[in-house]
Amino acid sequence: MTKIKSLFCMLAVVSVLPADVALAQGGERSLRIIVFGAHPDDPEKVGGTMAKFIEQGHAVRLVSLTNGNAGHFEMGGGPLAQRRYQETQCAGRVIGAEYVVLDNDDGKLMPTLENREEVIRQIREFQADIVISPRPNDYHPDHRNTGLLVRDAAYMVTVPNIVASVPHLMKNPVFMYMWDRFTEPSPFVPDIVVAIDDVIEKKIDMYHCHESQMYEWLPYNQGILDAVPRDPAARRAWLAETRGFRSSEPGDTYRELLITLYGQAKGSQVRQAEAFEVSEYGSQPSLEVLKRLFPFFN
Repeated sequence: MTKIKSLFCMLAVVSVLPADVALAQGGERSLRIIVFGAHPDDPEKVGGTMAKFIEQGHAVRLVSLTNGNAGHFEMGGGPLAQRRYQETQCAGRVIGAEYVVLDNDDGKLMPTLENREEVIRQIREFQADIVISPRPNDYHPDHRNTGLLVRDAAYMVTVPNIVASVPHLMKNPVFMYMWDRFTEPSPFVPDIVVAIDDVIEKKIDMYHCHESQMYEWLPYNQGILDAVPRDPAARRAWLAETRGFRSSEPGDTYRELLITLYGQAKGSQVRQAEAFEVSEYGSQPSLEVLKRLFPFFN
């Protein structure tokens, strides 16, 4: 059963968003999901679920808060930023998602007021029903600050005098965290887990677009650059196996919740999955509404 977190401030007064009302009453409407990552290739972590949303006719915007201009060992600055932008556009086309890249330096993202206001602007302009980000605890400072910036935008998206140039949202969206393995100060606890076996190849194709990272920078950083095949097809096969895309984590970890959501027959067979935790800073949906916001369960 999904956990319903308590709110200890006036966030409680914005606990239902328009999508909740329509969906809870059995109505159908197009959902709008925005995903924030620190770097080009970070939103792809939930690329499987986003592919499924788009297949059902919902709208998805992927946003990288930095331009990725430091993530390489032979190039950097503007040329690398431009290359990584082109990689994001390739990845977005794989699933039909809009992909936005903001011009902040890689490795230097800070939780400034200016950056917070840009996050608020992105959420408002997109009229998001669901906002997804990393949690504010992570090994990389850019990841941590992305989580903090998005968390601090929650509720503020409803305040008219903040970023007054963009109309405020009447209701707070559902803010959600991507799955991670970090345990300090608290471990990830999922509220929803989505089976992505049927779209796992699309997710791998999205990462395959990020050649500068998957086949150059990350292998170099990990000391395995010599193991990367030169042939594009062989590279993709290598990527699929070495990055763990076809592993059963977090499917095995959250098997009980998968069975609750999908039923015993299907839930016990799911291999690849993506998990999400509801942030206590946004709207607090019931399990019924959460399943309607993630319309993948019969």
